Parts: sequence; structure tokens; C-alpha cells
Amino acid sequence: MPTSDDAAGPPAGASRRPAGAVPPRRPAWTLLTTHGHVLLAAARSPDARVGEIAEQVGISVRATLSVLKDLEEAGYLTRHRVGRRSHYTVDRRRHFRHPATAAHEVGELLDVLAGDPPGTG
Repeated sequence: MPTSDDAAGPPAGASRRPAGAVPPRRPAWTLLTTHGHVLLAAARSPDARVGEIAEQVGISVRATLSVLKDLEEAGYLTRHRVGRRSHYTVDRRRHFRHPATAAHEVGELLDVLAGDPPGTG
């Protein structure tokens, strides 16, 4: 499974790579986990389709579905059906799971990273 870059990628609706274009090279490791990137993508675009989140993060649709399920089961996000689509609501008050950061809420991270990506606004 490819690793994700430290930026969550282009927002939903941004232009996609042309067919046959070589995807950007991914670093061997990143500071944020795939779960963090999926959470950021859902916070940026609550109505994004799973395929759009997968493309932004740089993982498969299947992996994205698995991560979304993990995040939902842990209470970090809630999925609501709106017609045939899903809408994601992130619980910004949920605390980080790691003991070193457990005193902080995920909303603090979202405030820093979930705004417009650099160069877009």
C-alpha cells in the first residue's frame, strides 16, 4: 500500500491528473498516518465520495473504506446518508489516542491543517 504524503492532496472537485500521467513520488514515511490524512480529507470535504478521499490521500478505495470504518467505530467521525451519498461529520472534541497527545482534541489539528491547502486560497 502506498504511503501518503504530508498534505492531504487537492480538495474534492480539483482537477485530476491526466490519464496516463505518472503519480508524484511518495516519501518512504510521513509524519501523519493514513488515518490522519483520511480524517483531514473528510473534515475538508464532508460530502466527498470515498473515491475522492482515496485519490487525495493516495490509497485504494478499499483501504479508504477500512480507515473510514476505523474512524467511525472510534467515534472520530459519523457517517450520515444523504440520498445515495454519505456526509461525514468529524467530532472535533475527540481526544487523540496516543498517551503523549491524549490531552489534545483532534480539532486542534484540524484548525491548523484542514483549512485551504497552501496555494489555493
